[in-house]
Amino acid sequence: MNLTIRQETESDVQAIFDVTKLAFETHPFSSKTEQFIINQLRKNNVLTISLVAEIDQVVIGHIAFSPVVISSSAKGWYGLGPVSVHPDHQRAGIGSKLIIEGLHLLKSKNANGCVVLGEPEFYSRFGFKCEPSLRLNGVPPEYFMALKFSSSLPIGEVSYHDAFNTTND
Repeated sequence: MNLTIRQETESDVQAIFDVTKLAFETHPFSSKTEQFIINQLRKNNVLTISLVAEIDQVVIGHIAFSPVVISSSAKGWYGLGPVSVHPDHQRAGIGSKLIIEGLHLLKSKNANGCVVLGEPEFYSRFGFKCEPSLRLNGVPPEYFMALKFSSSLPIGEVSYHDAFNTTND
């Protein structure tokens, strides 16, 4: 497998949309709007990091990072997601490689940390853990995790960009 991870380009937009739609099509906790969320993040110029995974120049995965707001006014925090891998390529480590590269790039931008809403068993592999001082309204705390890059952990309610309320393009 000749896997390449790189920054998205304008020519990747439709492929990202399609892969994301397919990846979340049967996911039990999906809103089925993840592909539209990515488009809105891009449209609002808040898609801080957008990476694609490709095999033989075909996009088979994507990851997005965007800024989050914390009620204590802490700066430099980002949300991971959505992350998607084409169903034919899932469970092959591609999502993990996207996450590792994305977190590396986020650290290089001097981010203070990253939050994620997802499966604790999966995201804990990358250092994410439940931090009771950070909360996401309406979400069981065990599914909302943080990874700090700096020495301090903020306290407060986390809000994702309004693009996450998107229902369609």
